[in-house]
Amino acid sequence: MEQVMNFANILSNELWSKWVLIALLGTGIVVTIVTGGVQKKLGLALSRTFKAFMGKEQKETDENEGNISSIQALSTALASTVGVGNIAGVGTAIAAGGPGAVFWMWVSAIFGMALKYSEIVLSVTYREKGNDGLWRGGPSYVFKNALNAKWAGGIFAVFMILVSLVSLNMMQVSSVASAMNSSFNVPTMITGLLLTVLTGLVIFGGIKRLAKVTSILVPAMALIYCIGGIIVLVLNIKSIPAAFVLIIKDAFTGQAAAGGILGSTMIMVIRYGVARGLLSNEAGCGTAPMTHSVAKVKHPVEQGLYGISEVFIDTFIVCTFTALIIIVTGAWNSGYSGVVLSAKAFSANLGIIGESVVTIGIALFAYSTLLGASWYGETSITYIFGTKAIMPYRIIYLILCFTGAKAGSDFIFALTDIANGFAVLVNVVSVLLLLKVVKEKTEDYFKNDYNIANN
Repeated sequence: MEQVMNFANILSNELWSKWVLIALLGTGIVVTIVTGGVQKKLGLALSRTFKAFMGKEQKETDENEGNISSIQALSTALASTVGVGNIAGVGTAIAAGGPGAVFWMWVSAIFGMALKYSEIVLSVTYREKGNDGLWRGGPSYVFKNALNAKWAGGIFAVFMILVSLVSLNMMQVSSVASAMNSSFNVPTMITGLLLTVLTGLVIFGGIKRLAKVTSILVPAMALIYCIGGIIVLVLNIKSIPAAFVLIIKDAFTGQAAAGGILGSTMIMVIRYGVARGLLSNEAGCGTAPMTHSVAKVKHPVEQGLYGISEVFIDTFIVCTFTALIIIVTGAWNSGYSGVVLSAKAFSANLGIIGESVVTIGIALFAYSTLLGASWYGETSITYIFGTKAIMPYRIIYLILCFTGAKAGSDFIFALTDIANGFAVLVNVVSVLLLLKVVKEKTEDYFKNDYNIANN
């Protein structure tokens, strides 16, 4: 068993230290070139996102195929994207790669915007309506309906089912249970039971109930976390300029974390920054497009623009908040890592209140991830077995959610890392093979539909 475990760890490290990063960043650069730098539409994307959250979203009509509104699709996707990684992942990146890792998180996010935009455009274009009346899409359906490669879609679906059940389910519950036990002495199984019940109340209502809950939960949890962060930053406002200088300087020297937990080299700075950035915003992972595919939308590009906003909100706002707090409080070189590092940063100025903000943030972020991830698994298992498999999947999902409170198997987590890595590699292949479609859809929208709508 030990040899199997060692092999799993070696394969996981090989995937995520080289091949997955090259595939994600490389594909992001290629898509940026093909779309003529679609990131320049960030202003338009954010404007539409803000108006939609304020209740001024364009009205859907019966002519627009889909099941939920565009902003509900965005909220559901963000529910999974903005997760524990925004707190723990940033702390790990800085502890291992130094403050300069934050700069490379930003760089990866720039190209991640184009990549996620492309994924969504393709998924909406090639989605299909099930016998239950729900629209479904994502990499599996792109392979099936665009490339006539149903088998490849099946491979992606298998990997994604494993990821949704373990990585995006059990690992999230495990993080919350540990944090609640540490901060408030709440027994881990009580936390597991509570999360299981709350998750069940939502996912048994299907995608429409899921969308309604996340459209309220996502803005609320981001607001709570950011308010706590703003207080810490205001108390350390004089240190903010120096923090940005340190981030940029260390990005090209890789020396600032030399006294930290793992030390730091230039390669490590780039590796951890890019890896944690892409893992946080999920660009290229093929997950968010499954949710965006359900949206009532006239043109695929309209929904793709929300993908640009999604990456920006996740990385440039939430992750940057966490990073600045860790740096301005001086916690970044304390020797801690992950969620503990983030908690130390908040508590440096706010004491137990600051630590509580982090704990509550982790709980809300993890819960939102549990909700969003359930749809990814449902979509994938439906692709393979049909709608009859949805109910058994939900039951298994909740059982693993409860047991996740006591989860501690490094072997299981290593396997999900491998599954996630291969899912990414399979997904980017579909994007690269359909670059022409992405380009055509982009040009068609901005030359025709967009101009018509704004005249």
